[in-house]
Amino acid sequence: MTTPDVYDHAIPAESHFGYAQAIRSGDLIHVSGQLAFDEAGTFRPTDDFAAQLERTHANIDRVLAHYGVTRNQIVSQTLYVVGLVKNAGAVAEANRAYFGDHRPVSTALGVTELTFPGQVVEISCVVDTKLPA
Repeated sequence: MTTPDVYDHAIPAESHFGYAQAIRSGDLIHVSGQLAFDEAGTFRPTDDFAAQLERTHANIDRVLAHYGVTRNQIVSQTLYVVGLVKNAGAVAEANRAYFGDHRPVSTALGVTELTFPGQVVEISCVVDTKLPA
């Protein structure tokens, strides 16, 4: 049996909650919900929804870089958004900025709260390594 290719940001939450940031399974990479934490693993809440989205996307990029893949290989994403109706425009704008012409399937769910106080967005995704970068 082969050992799965697991990626962690090496932050306390991973061991505390018992999860990996991503795991490769065959040609697919499953990325756990990413959020606006800094390189030390400290969640940095902000009243600026767009800034949280930007930091969340940066953390997705860190996972992608580990596996040597790009945004163009993301096939699906799930967004969990506090205040989805209010923030739908910012979500759409961030998607267009992050993905450009690439269009993965996407599901946005409005939620009442997320793990950390002040957290308003979390994004998980699936990457197909066989797609062109």
